[in-house]
Amino acid sequence: MFADITADLKAGMPELRGKLDANAPTAPLSWFRTGGPAQVLFTPVDANDLAYFLQRLDRSVPVLVVGLGSNLLIRDGGWEGVIIRLGKGFAEVSIEPNLRVRAGAGAPDVKVARAAAEAGIAGLSFLRGIPGAIGGALRMNGGAYGGETKDVLVEAKGVTRTGEAVTFTNAQMGFTYRHAAVPDDVIFTEALFEGRAGNPEEILAEMNAITEARSSTQPVNTRTGGSTFKNPPGRKAWELVDAAGCRGLRIGDAQVSEMHCNFLINHGSASAADIEGLGEEVRRRVRETSGVELEWEIKRVGIASASYGKVDPVFRA
Repeated sequence: MFADITADLKAGMPELRGKLDANAPTAPLSWFRTGGPAQVLFTPVDANDLAYFLQRLDRSVPVLVVGLGSNLLIRDGGWEGVIIRLGKGFAEVSIEPNLRVRAGAGAPDVKVARAAAEAGIAGLSFLRGIPGAIGGALRMNGGAYGGETKDVLVEAKGVTRTGEAVTFTNAQMGFTYRHAAVPDDVIFTEALFEGRAGNPEEILAEMNAITEARSSTQPVNTRTGGSTFKNPPGRKAWELVDAAGCRGLRIGDAQVSEMHCNFLINHGSASAADIEGLGEEVRRRVRETSGVELEWEIKRVGIASASYGKVDPVFRA
């Protein structure tokens, strides 16, 4: 448990409208359902509320932003500082003229894809294949099934660590593979996308095909994150993991998926340390068998438990 600083925060922010929770559990915030407490969990009402909070928050306090938590592993020691959860106030999706879609950073990718499809806007169907929210897609140039965020983004809006509102054009985002060059302290709040004219029935059929492909090849109904490792240039991470003999590898309740071995699964009681340790073992075996250094795609944050790395894990197939 961390020191409760919520009273001091409230005293210094009398016009704050969002919710502050002390020592909030983080397991509900990520798809892995693991992690220690957040010293403070802040749920802003809207972008203005977020800016007000940041303008008055001591610059030394660490901040972590969470959307749907599909690509996030919070360590067992928790997060010392503030976790900002972008909730309903950031989940709106609207259709605009010229085949454009505006979406809050907390809007699920699938919600945006569906809204575009129903409006006859093609080009955003790939979002159906990304298990996350728009903020994560912006930060990581999220992509799947032949499409990437950079292909359809017009501009992204956000708030800096000091509470300043900022806007980035597509070119200013500095997109590369699973990365945006925008400073890490920028919190995305909204995105504007542009597609092309299409037939709603055909677009929805394409989305259904993506849904079926995901269901048949990925462990979508389990406690898992998105893809664990980035694809190395010219290679596929899952093939390297499979060739290293890691399919089904397990530490306790943490396991490399047998359906798609670039996914790690929590079968129920795995700790964050179990999941991260399993991932590191996979990286070690891939390095030994292929010489390739896999990079984590899942974001790992927070304080490791005191025992992490001190006890030899027991791996089993």
